[in-house]
Amino acid sequence: MIEHHVDIPTRDGSMNTFITHPDEGGPFPVVLFYMDAPGKREELHDMARRIGTVGYYVVLPNLYYRDVREFHIGMPGASRETMFEYMNHLSNAMVCEDTQAMFDFVANDENASDGPVGTVGYCMSGPFVFAAASAFPERIKASASLHGVRLFTDADDSPHLAADKIQGEMYFGCAETDDWAPPEMVEKLDAHLATTGISYRIEWYPATHHGFVFPQRDGIYVKDAAERHWERLFAMFDRNL
Repeated sequence: MIEHHVDIPTRDGSMNTFITHPDEGGPFPVVLFYMDAPGKREELHDMARRIGTVGYYVVLPNLYYRDVREFHIGMPGASRETMFEYMNHLSNAMVCEDTQAMFDFVANDENASDGPVGTVGYCMSGPFVFAAASAFPERIKASASLHGVRLFTDADDSPHLAADKIQGEMYFGCAETDDWAPPEMVEKLDAHLATTGISYRIEWYPATHHGFVFPQRDGIYVKDAAERHWERLFAMFDRNL
């Protein structure tokens, strides 16, 4: 496997990013990996590597770059209060701008395919992959939101409002117990998406809580559910990329 730590130029600065892909057999379909709120960290690098090993060019940016170059829960001085501050600074529009910057960057790497792109977003990034799928419908053909928050809200920029523009496949993996993504929100999302005609699937993961896919989330990680999410993710990418 090949790994790089690069800086991707954006309109708002320099977005430090982890990239990984196989060392031979390319170019590889691109998968954009949008981090969860605790920040870009080695746990996510390992998850990106897992995606890369099955034949993808994976791009994992630090979405907090506008505020800080390095942040993750567990590092000295990091707090949940700061995490929420950084999280709430982001918007769907900002992350869509960052997505365009990632497209511009990979266009200059011969290891990255110029074909259909996949995305995966966890927790806070669930709405980001949802919004990106509608903002770049001709490029993004497979998107997965895992225990995604803010998928259906009253805000003017709620990602469900543009869902009918999506041309690719959407997957929503939902924890059975999730204060951040309660069943009522998911049910409203499902009812709305059913009117759009897009290709989507909502799947509930029994006996799980928010964050169940992360191996280092003590007391929350559920191995069999996490492995099922990998199965769903790879099958969707295989169908569409």
